[in-house]
Amino acid sequence: QLQLVESGGGSVQAGGSLRLSCGAYGYMYSSYCMGWFRQAPGKEREGVAVIDSEGSTSYANSVKGRFTISQDNAKNTLYLQMNSLKPEDTAMYYCAADPTGWTSDYALSGVAQFRYWGQGTQVTVSS
Repeated sequence: QLQLVESGGGSVQAGGSLRLSCGAYGYMYSSYCMGWFRQAPGKEREGVAVIDSEGSTSYANSVKGRFTISQDNAKNTLYLQMNSLKPEDTAMYYCAADPTGWTSDYALSGVAQFRYWGQGTQVTVSS
């Protein structure tokens, strides 16, 4: 069983930066598709950024140019660098992983059902 643990959330002012981390523990498959998703109060969960097993990345239009997803395979850790944060970025951010060989575009689409999820880390951006 794979466990995902997020960290790095917090409260920042608009224009600020945060870096989220997601550590993967437990049984490791040979490769994963991993991503960040977020859910704001009263809204549906949405894909933010995904990196597939080939290293290709996809981003939601709302975060392109501001957020960067990366991973350190040696540390089994996924990151999300968030710059130029806006109040509309306020949400609970979740890390997800799945051993299925999806492309990053498909995994971000909302159709893919990720098997493993973390508990989430809260990001609050004030104006």
